[in-house]
Amino acid sequence: MSRRQRRRKPADRGIVDIVDLASNARGVGHVDGKAVFVADTLPGEQALYRPTKQKKSYEEASLETLFSASAKRVTPRCAHFGVCGGCALQHAGENAQLEFKQGQLMAALERVGKVEPETVLAPLVDTRWGYRRRARLGVKYVEKKGGTLVGFRERGAPFIALLNRCKVLVAPVGNRLTDLAELIDGLSIRERLPQIEVAAADNAIALVFRVLDAPSEADLECLREFGERFDFSIYLQPGNEDTITPLSADAPALYYELPAWDARLYFKPNDFVQIHAGINARIIEQALALLEVDESHDVLELFSGLGNFSIPLARKARRVITVEGEQGLVERAQDNARVNGLNNIEAHVANLFEPPADADWRREKVDRVLIDPPRSGAAEMLESIAATGAERIVYCSCHPATLARDAGELVHRYGYRLTHAGVMDMFPHTAHVESMAVFVKQGGDGV
Repeated sequence: MSRRQRRRKPADRGIVDIVDLASNARGVGHVDGKAVFVADTLPGEQALYRPTKQKKSYEEASLETLFSASAKRVTPRCAHFGVCGGCALQHAGENAQLEFKQGQLMAALERVGKVEPETVLAPLVDTRWGYRRRARLGVKYVEKKGGTLVGFRERGAPFIALLNRCKVLVAPVGNRLTDLAELIDGLSIRERLPQIEVAAADNAIALVFRVLDAPSEADLECLREFGERFDFSIYLQPGNEDTITPLSADAPALYYELPAWDARLYFKPNDFVQIHAGINARIIEQALALLEVDESHDVLELFSGLGNFSIPLARKARRVITVEGEQGLVERAQDNARVNGLNNIEAHVANLFEPPADADWRREKVDRVLIDPPRSGAAEMLESIAATGAERIVYCSCHPATLARDAGELVHRYGYRLTHAGVMDMFPHTAHVESMAVFVKQGGDGV
């Protein structure tokens, strides 16, 4: 008998009471001592489910029927919810989504870091639809489906979801997925164009077409006409990110503004910028307030990017020392400092994922530290952060588990108190949790 024949097939269906949400926003229940994760369910619901994957200790399942619905359930706004993998929580109301994210953060701090904040910050919220100004859209020509698909991947699958619009993308792009698909259908390289990067600035929307073969002259004309018709700046990327080039020589330099800080920041289409412009402004406001910066303070910012925090910080602090691992972003940050008339920012390039080498910025004594690392956190930098003698640290995180790990070290090893922590809803309708934590040195400022 073949291995395929011996493999036990998942049971047809089962009934489960949902008691919690997992970190990926799937409902969790237990049947016969085994955890069952059911997509699109909420705590307090009873569901008929169909297993899609079986393991010894758990099952993954799809929702067949709801026997009882939570009062926190709402009707998803998007017709593609449940198929498209871009969202996981459209079936949950706003408060339910925020409770889930705040719960994920607090549970991680307690479980991983063995810490608890003295004050839980209220969630930072802003518009919940049409917010996503950066995205990577998959592209696939599928003859059996009648043409080109443009959008996010299907939930739990590598295939591009069949979408006609997206409710979370900025509207000029989210409402044009069908137009994009029709554009690509008409190109000679339609089978050699795997993705489109979206970068929405305040002054323009850039679409970066990844092209594996050179477009024909007719293709280029179609792309130009599309950009003019819908007011997009079209870019081509034939190789790595260094090859990204605007189709038009007069493409505008992309920028976004931070009016509260009288700041304008320029960026390239492939640069990292925060997904949600409204939440980004609120994060900066809260971070600087909690950092308690004034003109007497020297501030160290790690993972500083193109100046999103450092430009506002420099408006308030005596001096800002920034450290970023990507040379191009450091150059953009220096340009942004000049454009904004600031001369109190010292920019450094360094690999922040290795124990720091003996660099001048490491020997600086500073009053405040602001850190905004990627998902992997800042474990390699904690000793150096503590060595600065900073009285206050603001840590912006995009992964609760690594924040919790680092929080445990700062509290239990380096003598800081965790005074504040809370979430920022950067990605509404998804399971993604962004958060902010504040650490104050024992016996130092604010005690």
